[in-house]
Amino acid sequence: MHLHILGICGTFMGGLALLARSKGHKVTGCDLNVYPPMSTQLQEQGIGLTQGYDPEQLGLSEDDYPDLVVIGNAMSRGNPCVEAVLDKGIPYTSGPQFLAEHILMDKWVLAVSGTHGKTTTASMLAWILEDCGYTPGFLIGGVPQNLGISARLGQSPFFVVEADEYDSAFFDKRSKFVHYRPRTLVVNNLEFDHADIFDDLKAIQKQFHHLIRTVPSQGKIIWPNTSQAVSDVMTMGCWSEQETLCPVMQTAGLQALVNPALANLNQSEADWYGQAVVDDGHVFDVFFKGQKQGQVNWTLIGQHNIDNALMAIAAARHVGVSPDAAITALERFESPKRRMELLDTVKGVAIFDDFAHHPTAIATSVNAMRAKVGSTKITLIIEPRSNTMKAGVHKDTLLNSFEGADEVFLYQPEHLEWNMELSMAEANIPVHVLPHLECIIEQVIAKAKSSDTIIVMSNGGFGGLHQRLIQGLQSMDSLLQV
Repeated sequence: MHLHILGICGTFMGGLALLARSKGHKVTGCDLNVYPPMSTQLQEQGIGLTQGYDPEQLGLSEDDYPDLVVIGNAMSRGNPCVEAVLDKGIPYTSGPQFLAEHILMDKWVLAVSGTHGKTTTASMLAWILEDCGYTPGFLIGGVPQNLGISARLGQSPFFVVEADEYDSAFFDKRSKFVHYRPRTLVVNNLEFDHADIFDDLKAIQKQFHHLIRTVPSQGKIIWPNTSQAVSDVMTMGCWSEQETLCPVMQTAGLQALVNPALANLNQSEADWYGQAVVDDGHVFDVFFKGQKQGQVNWTLIGQHNIDNALMAIAAARHVGVSPDAAITALERFESPKRRMELLDTVKGVAIFDDFAHHPTAIATSVNAMRAKVGSTKITLIIEPRSNTMKAGVHKDTLLNSFEGADEVFLYQPEHLEWNMELSMAEANIPVHVLPHLECIIEQVIAKAKSSDTIIVMSNGGFGGLHQRLIQGLQSMDSLLQV
């Protein structure tokens, strides 16, 4: 079958293209921006790419048309290719629907959902299964460094999928994950996001309820018993086995950096919990049903990653992996690309790339880094790129997410729907709102000291700021000393 994918260079659609090609289909596709690394990864697999949406790429006659067009959720009515598909009567489907019907039908699907941590948790789970000899298939919205690719078919019944609540296509406004029908479901957390398609948190909770309705009675749902939003979803109806997780018990140092309310939680009410051994969380104990299962000593930091790990360990146990084997695998786990990834250390300045773009994710990343670096300076550079952030949904909570940092540079894009400077007026640390990347780079470099940590936070390319910043630091004869 010849598939043509509209919007092929997105992480999900690009991964889907790799899976379809591995199934023996002829795959072509197009996107508005066809460039590395996704274009390179696809072309290496023999997938033909077209820049832009000229409808001639679909063929000039019925004999040339693709057998099926897979339409990405970024495509809308008015797109030349979309209009041509409809006018010519070419069969079409959404990415999630294709995945469900052609890849997942005979699989034990392990789905990882939630507002935060999906990519990291799915990567952990896929790696645990891989390291324990299960050779799983997977489709992840990032590149797991242990596995080297974002998607593959695998050689077993098990398939790990990052289960996104975003909509499926312009003609199917259900969440992507409703199509996947998991046997093992992880719900990491739940907050309001994606304000461009959801009116409020209740609208998102309804989609999660629809997802839970698809899990079989002998399937398992793993969720945090401290999240009221998730708990409310579970009370809407659950017909499957459940295991709960309680946030990690912190050391005194780590506790000071996170929500103090967590200190009084009763871990005995949860099936899984963790105990941080060191302040930054890179060593922690794992408990199940009150019994210690082992200790993880790894390179990741932060309470959020401990919680992600517990979710992955619990999900892997459902398919037969013992907790001690999962713990051993996690000690060799490398964080996915762009998840607090150390890009370079230049003249003593460490530059990290982090995908955080929601206040909660920003805060957890900053708090984890603070526990790691102690009192040395942390500088944040943030691009408010998501539709939710651009609309100002988080304008009243964004400021509080910076509390663990020392200085913040906020990029102000054109046509922002809220007054960023006004929202930052009461900051108790320096927060600079700047409309030009060049100004941000110049000011960050001018203030950099040899012991600093700089974290660039964006869910996009940020105009190449990461490498431009590194190059700028490299060109300096010297930096300010501590």
